[in-house]
Amino acid sequence: MTSPTYNAPRRYFVDGGGRRVLIGLTPEETFEFERLDSEQAQVAPDSGERRRLELYEKHEGAWRAWMAQSRTERREGFNLY
Repeated sequence: MTSPTYNAPRRYFVDGGGRRVLIGLTPEETFEFERLDSEQAQVAPDSGERRRLELYEKHEGAWRAWMAQSRTERREGFNLY
């Protein structure tokens, strides 16, 4: 989305090698997750569903921890005086 009002937090970061990686996953796991999540994988949804969910849960746990840390850092860095 390129809309200036689109404020959803990023779930990816760029690693030291310049690769776009989902928070909490390795570059290889990100590639695997995206492959399993693609439309091609939807043709045979049961083929990789367990692994896709496993990777998603790993990412989601790291994402929640990252968001909580980000909120804490923003509050601590916000001073009115």
